[in-house]
Amino acid sequence: MLSVIPLGGLGEIGLNMMALEYDSHVLIVDGGLMFPEDYMPGVDVVIPNFQYLRENRDKAQSIILTHGHEDHIGAMPFLLKEFNLPVFGTSFTIELLKEKLKEHNLLQQATLTKVQPGQVTQFGPFAVEYIRVNHSIVEGVGLAIDTPEGLLVHSGDFKIDQTPVDGQFTDLVRFAHYGKQDVLALFSDSTNVEKEGFTLSERDVRRTLEVLFRLSKGRVI
Repeated sequence: MLSVIPLGGLGEIGLNMMALEYDSHVLIVDGGLMFPEDYMPGVDVVIPNFQYLRENRDKAQSIILTHGHEDHIGAMPFLLKEFNLPVFGTSFTIELLKEKLKEHNLLQQATLTKVQPGQVTQFGPFAVEYIRVNHSIVEGVGLAIDTPEGLLVHSGDFKIDQTPVDGQFTDLVRFAHYGKQDVLALFSDSTNVEKEGFTLSERDVRRTLEVLFRLSKGRVI
């Protein structure tokens, strides 16, 4: 049986973490934190509940990171302290993770593998293709996960930016390719989905920052 176990990230901003389980294999997607709410005095960060992984420690195989935002990699030092698992992510995501692991003295023991969009990695019964997505951070990926029970598509965090700063567009053609197949389930980013219209391009954000910096008469922090 194929099981999908969300360990955080549903109905909230942060704590993004999901486990995919088939027979004796568990594949983990992301390991993010959440910044504390107003009702959490004295709390610095909130991390997902790892109890399910503790109970299935022998099954846990690998971790895939979709991108480098804190709500997707911020809990990784806490996770890797308990589970010394190999981690897969794009170059920029892995480099961000390295800095985090240095702070926790975990870098030397970590097994980190850099992947590229279009590449396919086999994790036991799971074959995962990384699909390029545009986001407010570079080198994000979605995932096409082939399982014995069917195809899962995980969008990662994405935006449809027609003028991306780095020139890297969300690979809608590849998503369409999988959309023509018999997809068992789609796991999609839904931030601001209830709002009409379009999200501004990151290029517009850059223009705004440039104006603020030019007009500033003192130190910008």
